[in-house]
Amino acid sequence: MTLAFYLSAAVVIISTVLVIGGRNPVHALLYLVVSLLAVAVIFFLLGAPFAAALEVIVYAGAIMVLFLFVVMMLNLQWNEGLRRPEAWTGPALLVATLLAELLYLFASGLPVRTGAEAVGPKAVGTVLLGPYLLAVELASMLLLAGLVGAWHLGRPEARR
Repeated sequence: MTLAFYLSAAVVIISTVLVIGGRNPVHALLYLVVSLLAVAVIFFLLGAPFAAALEVIVYAGAIMVLFLFVVMMLNLQWNEGLRRPEAWTGPALLVATLLAELLYLFASGLPVRTGAEAVGPKAVGTVLLGPYLLAVELASMLLLAGLVGAWHLGRPEARR
């Protein structure tokens, strides 16, 4: 169990360093997705499976797709590098490491640590849509404003 945690932490550190040091923004986004998936594995190992699911769905899914669309809408010709197989080998190796780790944990039947109190979807929804409703809606409006701004900057007429 401790080895799985350290392996996931190593994947997080490696992929985050590659995000920061990368020159191509699309490749950096791929490594950021890997980093977020590794953080989800760490959440799962620490006994928070619902937080791990939210990490995958919200961050590695929705937010990263939004970032990828923004980069592609800016039309900076960075997405040409995704057609080469060597662009996918680094992220694929790191994700394969995480997948092998999870398969080992599930196959061995090792007990996953559970916290003192499980947090379910109802508790998360009550908190998000209760006192923090305004903050959640403001965050969604900021994301929408960023997307509209990227579209405006990426138009061919704006480049002239």
